[in-house]
Amino acid sequence: MTSGETVRAEIFVSGRVQGVGFRRFARNAADRFGVDCNPINLRDGRVFILAEGRREALELLINELRKGPTFAHVEHVDVTFEEALGNVYELS
Repeated sequence: MTSGETVRAEIFVSGRVQGVGFRRFARNAADRFGVDCNPINLRDGRVFILAEGRREALELLINELRKGPTFAHVEHVDVTFEEALGNVYELS
């Protein structure tokens, strides 16, 4: 995958990331970087974010997710890159 092509990232964020505005934070950051994203709260307390965009834009998004919003405490961010499917609202 080259840096300019559109790719998909499956991102799992753990820590205190629910009930602190993390999904809105993720959507706002994605909008700033021109990335499509669909953040979802998981039952185990993590947030799953399915995102598609240019690789360098996704890297910028991931860096923001590692910081999180003010009241979040991000402990771990796990990322897997895949081929883009064109729809972040349809899970593969």
